[in-house]
Amino acid sequence: MNTKTTQTGGLSVEQKYRRSLRWNLVLGLIAAFLAIVVAAEMLPGESPASTDSDDTEHAEEMDFVRRDADDPMAIGDVDAPVVLSEFIDMRCPFCAVVSRDIMPKLIEEYVDTGKVRIEFHDLVFYGDQSEQAAVAARAAGEQDKYFEFVTAVYADAPERSHPDLPRKELIEFAKDADVPDIKQFTEDLDNKELTDEVKASMQQAQQLGVTSTPFFVVGNTSLSGAQPVDMFRDFLDEALEEAE
Repeated sequence: MNTKTTQTGGLSVEQKYRRSLRWNLVLGLIAAFLAIVVAAEMLPGESPASTDSDDTEHAEEMDFVRRDADDPMAIGDVDAPVVLSEFIDMRCPFCAVVSRDIMPKLIEEYVDTGKVRIEFHDLVFYGDQSEQAAVAARAAGEQDKYFEFVTAVYADAPERSHPDLPRKELIEFAKDADVPDIKQFTEDLDNKELTDEVKASMQQAQQLGVTSTPFFVVGNTSLSGAQPVDMFRDFLDEALEEAE
């Protein structure tokens, strides 16, 4: 896999490359269930150590891969050979670029063809509005409109800045996403359980070492930023080859 990334969000190519290596190390440790601290960074393309788990079809996947058929925060076949995990902040301008320019192509070429399942994980980097927007996305997901809501928010996002997402705007985006019960959606914006789920997702991401959005993980490899579509194709094609 080409681990070189372009500069986004103020980070240099070398910084992002080193971050990807550190992330691959963490994932390798999780996959191996080792109880030791490894000082050396994992080399690009290196596979994690084998695990003691049963030799099932998806035994190599990390513990944040859900593969739940009723998961509202996922699109694609639950038994697709590859799961692409995407970590997003609802106010992230680069996440919006991926949603508008990259995601439709990936859905057409990989999701609709049954090759890849995409599972979303919410992060909160840009203040209270980011958290409330993540809660709102989950509230839309309670009515099976998570992906539609996220797409609506990103479709309206500014090119190079963080969108303003007050409560009133979130309700309007829910209408744009055809959330059927707006009254219930509005009530769910204050649902403590959904807020706790967002906080738990953020905590898990921090523990895994995710410090930027958008961030993508397949197996023990990662990709950061709004990369060209061909880089995503290479990323997924390599994962599909390994899954065969």
